[in-house]
Amino acid sequence: MLDDGSKLLTLREAIAHLGKIISKSEHDIKEVQAAAHCLTQAAEHGGPVSFARIGVTQAINRHVERVFDPSRKDHHWGRRKLKRDD
Repeated sequence: MLDDGSKLLTLREAIAHLGKIISKSEHDIKEVQAAAHCLTQAAEHGGPVSFARIGVTQAINRHVERVFDPSRKDHHWGRRKLKRDD
């Protein structure tokens, strides 16, 4: 699903879209190369499409810095609650 609401139906459309949204100067970045490789493997050799999807997502978000949010971490302090302890 793209930002404008349209969908990419084939792997060929995904490869073309990836080529359009990434500038030519960034085609040699490892995330973009990995995404192109995974898409090609899925399209031509029946490789896993899930790897291609992950690769494209990483290539699109290559400039986004991941930040750890400690408020989302759930702490499991103490003993596990067993069914017999109910």
